[in-house]
Amino acid sequence: MGRLSRLDRRIFERVAAAEPPGVQFVLPRLTRAANHGRLWFGTAGALAAFGGRSGTRAAGRGIAALALASFTTNTVIKYAASRQRPLIDAVPLARRLTRQPLTSSFPSGHSASAAAFATAVAMESGRLGAAVVPVAAAVAFSRIYVGVHYPADVLVGCALGVGAALATGRVWPRRPQPAQFVHHRVPVPALPDGEGLVVVVNDQAGGGGTSADRLREVLPKAEIVTCDAGDDGPRDLGELLDDAAARAAERGGALGVCGGDGTVNAAASRAADHGVPLAVFPGGTLNHFALDTGIETFEDTAAAVRSGDAIAVDLGRIRPAGGSTGPATHFLNTFSLGIYPDVVRLREALEPLERRIGKWPVAALSLARVLRTARPLQVELNGRPHKLWLLFAGNGLYSPEGFAPSHRTHLDDGLLDVRTVTGDKRFARTRVVVAALTGTLARSHVYSAARLPRLRVSGLGEGSTLAYDGEAAPAPASLVLDKRRDRLSVYRPDPGPPLL
Repeated sequence: MGRLSRLDRRIFERVAAAEPPGVQFVLPRLTRAANHGRLWFGTAGALAAFGGRSGTRAAGRGIAALALASFTTNTVIKYAASRQRPLIDAVPLARRLTRQPLTSSFPSGHSASAAAFATAVAMESGRLGAAVVPVAAAVAFSRIYVGVHYPADVLVGCALGVGAALATGRVWPRRPQPAQFVHHRVPVPALPDGEGLVVVVNDQAGGGGTSADRLREVLPKAEIVTCDAGDDGPRDLGELLDDAAARAAERGGALGVCGGDGTVNAAASRAADHGVPLAVFPGGTLNHFALDTGIETFEDTAAAVRSGDAIAVDLGRIRPAGGSTGPATHFLNTFSLGIYPDVVRLREALEPLERRIGKWPVAALSLARVLRTARPLQVELNGRPHKLWLLFAGNGLYSPEGFAPSHRTHLDDGLLDVRTVTGDKRFARTRVVVAALTGTLARSHVYSAARLPRLRVSGLGEGSTLAYDGEAAPAPASLVLDKRRDRLSVYRPDPGPPLL
């Protein structure tokens, strides 16, 4: 240990004596800019504002990793370790900070935060990571340059930061790049400049005019239909989609839709009914389905429409059974029973509050309220009784397995990804949350998963609620979950060889 300590000090002294050109006025300012994470919060804001969807994800993961790294180094390890700061006699006066830090030198909190943020950004986008990593490296080196840390402090801080960023993947799994998806091509018509494409824009949530203008720019020959209010009030979205799908079929073209997952769900069943391909333009808050197909922007879809590139997608189906009546309902993403439909229903009731404080705070508030008052659901699955907090069925296998569902790389495997949280064990809700956060959900005794082509659900009590693709609805006493036989064709740009 003495030899390593001497080496550490020797390197510090050499850096103090060095006079690399062009950095004397840059590194001290950079290290001050990184105080309290200000540099990284500002960078996150820029990524979210100008980096597109990948920039928004990178900013969110970067802030989460920074918070974890800062807590670990500054609140935990610094108080457990006790290392004096370097003597700064050898550091030129012009480099020194106005106020010298008084906490333990080991490890470097600035370096941990910088490495955590840069690694997290690179996990979401290699392009953005390539721009952020050199800045983070400069911040880490600046801590030695201005004389407040030994090299070992910086190296350990960087290692902790990288570890914090990787740890975010346990709770927030990374979405794979489009080239990693395994999708199957299907023949669809190429529509130059969108000729033959009828796009319905759901602008009831706001921003529809902007979306329609963007669509006219990327596909000038497409027919754009919006839900603008007429003389008799807003036009019904379902009727607009029915008319648009019929016109697209007559022209040998395609149905387009701009909106969130609920709107895309409504368009998908109509496209399948009329035998036309579907073009999805992501216009919602989360756009789970669009992201699972590899579509992030309007330009992605427009390119696929012009070139005639498309993939096959399963349509999940909810059919009343056992004497229950009603039409079949379809889902592109997920189906659930238990506490999640209650969360969706409460969130809808709190929509005025959501417009003031945002989607995620209202979602967290809804979840907290439901968990406080909810009771397990008594239900039969394929004839066997169960007591459940949650039944989840994904339209295709969600990844990662043994974890909270995040994303899909296959969209036409013909199977349902069924996951349940049992309600007949003590502290089941708490145990499943802890297991999810620690990455041990696959081994939890309150969690189970199976892949099935069909699932029969019966014994649902009166007033039960189901949810599909973020929408809540009354549940019949019995139902069957399966897949529609005729698959949907969805325009999606060709990313390269992994498509089959």
